[in-house]
Amino acid sequence: MHHPAAFVKPRLRRAFLSFLVIGLAALVACRPVEPRSAQSLVNDAHLRHLLEEIDLHGERVAILHVYARYPDYVWSDAKESGPEGIACVDDAARAAVFSMRQYEFQGNKEHLARARALLSFVLQMQSDDGLFFNFVLADRTINTSGRTSYASLGWWACRAVWALGVGVRIFWNEDSLFAVRLAEALDKTIARVETLSVRYGMIAERAGYRIPQWLVSGSASDASSEMMLGLLAYARGRADPGLQDLIRKIAAGMMVMQDGDRKSYPYGLHRSWETVWHMWGNAQTQALAEAGKMLADSSMIASAEREARGWYARLLVDGFLKELDLAAPQGRKEFEQIAYCVRPMAVGLLRLHDATGKAEYLPMAGLAAAWLFGNNVPSQPMYDPGTGRCFDGINDSTNVNKNSGAESTIEALLTILEVEQYPEAAKFLHYRKMRKGGTLESPYAVFRDDAGNVAVLEIDQASGEPNVLIGESARQFVDTASVSPGMK
Repeated sequence: MHHPAAFVKPRLRRAFLSFLVIGLAALVACRPVEPRSAQSLVNDAHLRHLLEEIDLHGERVAILHVYARYPDYVWSDAKESGPEGIACVDDAARAAVFSMRQYEFQGNKEHLARARALLSFVLQMQSDDGLFFNFVLADRTINTSGRTSYASLGWWACRAVWALGVGVRIFWNEDSLFAVRLAEALDKTIARVETLSVRYGMIAERAGYRIPQWLVSGSASDASSEMMLGLLAYARGRADPGLQDLIRKIAAGMMVMQDGDRKSYPYGLHRSWETVWHMWGNAQTQALAEAGKMLADSSMIASAEREARGWYARLLVDGFLKELDLAAPQGRKEFEQIAYCVRPMAVGLLRLHDATGKAEYLPMAGLAAAWLFGNNVPSQPMYDPGTGRCFDGINDSTNVNKNSGAESTIEALLTILEVEQYPEAAKFLHYRKMRKGGTLESPYAVFRDDAGNVAVLEIDQASGEPNVLIGESARQFVDTASVSPGMK
């Protein structure tokens, strides 16, 4: 039998040897472990309902149907931007990441097999030049010209990089030939990403805001953050200065897109694109925390903390938003809110805990993820552990979209799976905000679970720092605090 390295191109062969020699300890550390709780809330039944195996270009692959409509939750195609298709790379890539994380935590080979089938679909959707198409049509052909499916280095390609990077790491010890195939595909896309670096250091300006020019789509810090999650997984345990340099450049662009601090508006948020921030898909805190820890770069971790302690804390106190344009703040929108808003924030806080060891990030992560269980404006659970469905969104203060498509389902499952690995975060999943008060400079919110346990998140007026109070200190705070007329 041939050694797997015999099938690899020279550049990739060096990566293969790097993984074998330098990455051995890191890979061993990522072997599956037993779940920390036998009472897991993760139920992938609806995800499996959305999954279908098909033949694509002569290979058996798995797809996830995009939508499932209430009340019967039958499969439904995507048609919002013209004819799109029945399934897409966006969802398959995310589901592959979730399935591989399931395998890491639980050691179930069925999860690994599902990830492989989903990754095989992602591979089939790559063009020869390293770009990705997004949608497959009902006739099992690729949509090559749709507004949300043309060959690009946009959102779906970034999510593909995320899945492929995690896939190389997970499959290296399980099926090295498949891992090599994933790495070859990933290297083609990385070559395209590297071409963006010719604009490194170029910064434009709009409405007084600095806009880096070397991220995906110019200044897409949001899409770049999801791509970087894959690059970080690929780089783990490797001695690859070129890849590390690319990660550093992407991180630098993200940090250019950050404004304000813990005491000054907009409180350390990372803009998503140009002057716009939106909550969905903004994984900069997660990516920067992971990158800072891997590369021992304190500036990256500090940037992630600046967003978490300034902006995330205020979102937890004041409530989630959909988006805002810093150049036109009157256009601030509260709805709609979706599960894809929750995962970047909750998991970002977990990764900050990993990078810093600071305990306060765990209850903050749990309170963020509690949106899925009713810690939201209509106080309605969005995720049902009995069925594994997650509703597609909160339309306004009273109305919930009860459809349950692939994106919402995957984002909810991945969020809960990650939070459950930290008992000090998971115990806050069923807390709900009871009231908020204080002043605009020093707001606070009181959270309570069904058992009567209380937690308080307050922003210190002098420092702008968030303080998490639990147990007796929280009860004492509630007893002495009064609700300001200026707060809801």
